[in-house]
Amino acid sequence: MNALRNKVQLIGNLGMNPELRKLDSGSSVAKFTMATNESYVNKKGERVDDTQWHNVVAWGKTAELMGELLAKGKEVMVEGKLTSRSWDDKEGNKRYITEVVASEFLLMTRDAKKQEGDLPF
Repeated sequence: MNALRNKVQLIGNLGMNPELRKLDSGSSVAKFTMATNESYVNKKGERVDDTQWHNVVAWGKTAELMGELLAKGKEVMVEGKLTSRSWDDKEGNKRYITEVVASEFLLMTRDAKKQEGDLPF
């Protein structure tokens, strides 16, 4: 049950290509933003589209695979945990960010080119 205490699953589109960096320690880190969209009808009967932007970070092999496979606009499912952190910027101001630390992902966008043996859907 502990695994359910801080678990996030998002399906959305990448707002940018993943920024993949290799740290001095040899570990890899990937960062990108993704948008999730929700539609609903308000009290006036009007359809409203709501887009939320999320910061995503991944480490190690997951980061390397994201750097290879993901690109701006691709639809992806990301699973991980929600984290918040703070730092002091160059002017000495305290900054805060909330991120999804991804542990798994699934590329949802199919290639336009069909391969022999692909299913018809």
